[in-house]
Amino acid sequence: MQNHLLVLFDGVCNLCNGTVDFIIKRKSKIQFLFVALQSEAGKKLVEKYNIPSEIDSVILINDNNVFTESEAVLEIVRFLPYPWKLATAFKIIPKKWRDKMYKWIAKNRYRWFGKKTSCRLPSPEEKIWFPEFADLNL
Repeated sequence: MQNHLLVLFDGVCNLCNGTVDFIIKRKSKIQFLFVALQSEAGKKLVEKYNIPSEIDSVILINDNNVFTESEAVLEIVRFLPYPWKLATAFKIIPKKWRDKMYKWIAKNRYRWFGKKTSCRLPSPEEKIWFPEFADLNL
């Protein structure tokens, strides 16, 4: 998992899956890896990093540092190519306000964007971004 950014996401959320698609299509110089929170690996990572259960949308793990809510999103865009990395300018907004907006969107994500009946299964081309449980050395 070295030199990789690990993104944990809600595997049944259409917005979260759209976020994964967005990141994959931007092909960052840094390799992102994705793990659904509902998967065995996702559950182990939540336990390993003591991530509170109420954090259930997008989480970033980078060098054993855990980023949640708006910080996760802003850290992710930091590693995307131009012009997307410009979104890091939103860090000027106080974290308390950013997180409040993030939580409001997260709370309404199923109602606004829908929900899948099961977790995302990566296509054969996408498998390089979705490590298996054993690949994570948990």
